[in-house]
Amino acid sequence: MSDPIVKTCAYVLVHAPDFVRYGSKPTREIANSPDPVLAVIENHLRSFEEAVEYPPNQVYIGNLHPDRLNDIELPWYRHPLKGASRFGAYGEITPQDEFIGLLKLADEFGLIWLEKEAAPLFLQALKGNDRWSEADFAKKIGAGMGLERIQEKIAHQGSLPLYHQGRLVGCIHRHHEQDESLTAQILLENLMNKTSGALALKHLLQKAGLVPEDVDFILSCSEEAVGDRYNRGGGSMAKAIGEMCGCVRATGCDIKAFCVGPVYAIILAAGLVKAGLFKRVAVVGGGCLAKLGMKFQGHVAKDMPILEDVLGALAFLVTEDDGETPVIRMDGIGKHDIGSGSSQQKIMEALVLKPLDRMGKKVTDIDKYATEMHNPEVTVPAGSGNVPLNNYRMIAALAVLRSEIARSDIDRFVLERGMPGFSPTQGHIPAAVPFLGHAIDSIKHGEIDNAMFLAKGSLFLGRMSQLSDGMSFLIEKNPKER
Repeated sequence: MSDPIVKTCAYVLVHAPDFVRYGSKPTREIANSPDPVLAVIENHLRSFEEAVEYPPNQVYIGNLHPDRLNDIELPWYRHPLKGASRFGAYGEITPQDEFIGLLKLADEFGLIWLEKEAAPLFLQALKGNDRWSEADFAKKIGAGMGLERIQEKIAHQGSLPLYHQGRLVGCIHRHHEQDESLTAQILLENLMNKTSGALALKHLLQKAGLVPEDVDFILSCSEEAVGDRYNRGGGSMAKAIGEMCGCVRATGCDIKAFCVGPVYAIILAAGLVKAGLFKRVAVVGGGCLAKLGMKFQGHVAKDMPILEDVLGALAFLVTEDDGETPVIRMDGIGKHDIGSGSSQQKIMEALVLKPLDRMGKKVTDIDKYATEMHNPEVTVPAGSGNVPLNNYRMIAALAVLRSEIARSDIDRFVLERGMPGFSPTQGHIPAAVPFLGHAIDSIKHGEIDNAMFLAKGSLFLGRMSQLSDGMSFLIEKNPKER
């Protein structure tokens, strides 16, 4: 059987400025000094138009190739792409009012109350959204609740206020008084993950020309933890997203691997297809509320807008070979073994050199490398460095050690075989695969022959192991197209 393919890709950004306050870092800072911190955050939030016209966001949804960022003067937020569309070749940038309406659509337990004057506005915002029916929207959003009842829930029963354009428009309830896994904050994190993931999956199905019943299996690769006090993180977000999208003939499960989750999930999906267990496997990752505003202090200190105001979501359809789409080289999977070591050089050797050696390829045989595609305009002001650039320089250094390029050619290697980071810092979302849609199109158009995707993870964050982690895979031109 020939190697599987990633048939279709979908990418979604959700502009959620009024939810930045509920990111992990802003929540903690606001708790320490509520008035000044919240006011500073609100004064540095972007409009929806600014988020749409931001060049890296246009790259993410497929309207601009990553290499084009090299031609745009820095800082990118000061050089918007005027007139840019919220819709792209791979997905969309969703405004907050639509997303709040979709949150209510995703709510199966009456967790969210929308204020009665705001509810019709959210229903109106969803007019023209053809991914779900207007009847579904009307039934779920309903007439709304009185403001007094919402304020009572917030003041005395552990509910979390929901805002839109600075106005109180509803709340989300906890679902158990003594269960830390079912607090309003955690349920909001999970519901936002489900909703954004479902939106990405809907785009995927539409782009692939499939009906939801065509999907056999779903793998979720997000960073949420769905469960209760007896089974924290038990899942299954995959089936919750599939249910919301009408994938009634699919089952699924969740893949947990910190930032490497999407790469693991795509490789496992390819294995399921290659083994003949399933024909169409959807890999989906929703956004991470906890990471909104994660580096807001660095942005505020530089008097720049808070760029971590978007949730990222993605979805991929893995299928059997169609004879034209680039294939996943199943003999070229890279993995970071438990005994590989945790130095950056050892990790890169495991993820890049070992699979290349197995395939009989050199470092310079790969046309494009995709690593953690963090947007440097988010990370550098906060002191976290330019993550993609550092990774590309490490890969180039391996080529130098193998005498494939001269040391003086490192910058050229980075420019030609790397790319600027463009993904929101949403943990699993930047994990190489935001470039997958671009790579598939570039290979189909004859611009490149192959691309390698590698992602790394930090297992020490969970305090169970000091190990690092990582996986990689290669896609290349379909053999039948050569």
